[in-house]
Amino acid sequence: MSRVCQITGKRVISGNNVSHSHKKTKRTFKPNLFVKKYYLEEEDRWISLKVSAKGMKIINKKGLSKALKDAAEKGYITKY
Repeated sequence: MSRVCQITGKRVISGNNVSHSHKKTKRTFKPNLFVKKYYLEEEDRWISLKVSAKGMKIINKKGLSKALKDAAEKGYITKY
């Protein structure tokens, strides 16, 4: 699996390191990802998701089934 959050769709982006002399070199900004297991009550099973810290907050706020449904509609997750 790549470095992409399955709930929010956050992925690696690129930018510049800027030194004191303003010399710019390329760098990457990686999302704050975790592999977490969640219990899906509707299907009576555990699922493993790669989620960002923001994705965990969304799951806490909306609930797991609603967050998965929204992520599937936006195309961030295909199966779980």
